[in-house]
Amino acid sequence: MKHIPFLKGDMLFLRSLTEADCEGPYVTWFNDREVCFGNSHHVMPYTIDDAKSYVRNQVKNDSTLVLAIIDAKKEIHIGNIALDKINYINRSAELSIIIGEKVFWSKSYGKQACRILCDHGFFVLNLHRIYCNTFENNTGMQKIAEHLGMPLEGRRRQAVFKEGRYLDILEYGVLRSEYMTHFDIQKPQ
Repeated sequence: MKHIPFLKGDMLFLRSLTEADCEGPYVTWFNDREVCFGNSHHVMPYTIDDAKSYVRNQVKNDSTLVLAIIDAKKEIHIGNIALDKINYINRSAELSIIIGEKVFWSKSYGKQACRILCDHGFFVLNLHRIYCNTFENNTGMQKIAEHLGMPLEGRRRQAVFKEGRYLDILEYGVLRSEYMTHFDIQKPQ
């Protein structure tokens, strides 16, 4: 089945996440220790039913925008990206991403997907602030945050237990004005 792109980049496009995605490799990502080393997943087994329930619930949730990341050339589902906890009063949201297909790691897919979704968040959803949290050992997400112009705002010391040890959670965030300056985006006339 051909899916309609929602947001497009050079290497990828973002589209709605569907229950059909749950039948592909999507579920295996959350059961893969290496894929989940830097996030809160891979604590309990993740099933196809869990994934389908998640997708069904996100469709009904106005405070979350979850999208599938699709490689434009091969048109395969390589990961997911989201703006979570969208707060329409404070105009803020949390950015999260997972690239589950390891052959696409370290090839700028994460950076491009996050840039596209942040553009959408700031210039279509009218958000004022986008933030992300990541484990201290997740250098990939830290590089993405820096790429997006997100300064390190805080550190929650030993806030999570993963792989037999406590890790700090690093908090990053960027305001729309800072984002526009970082990417030299001009205000519309």
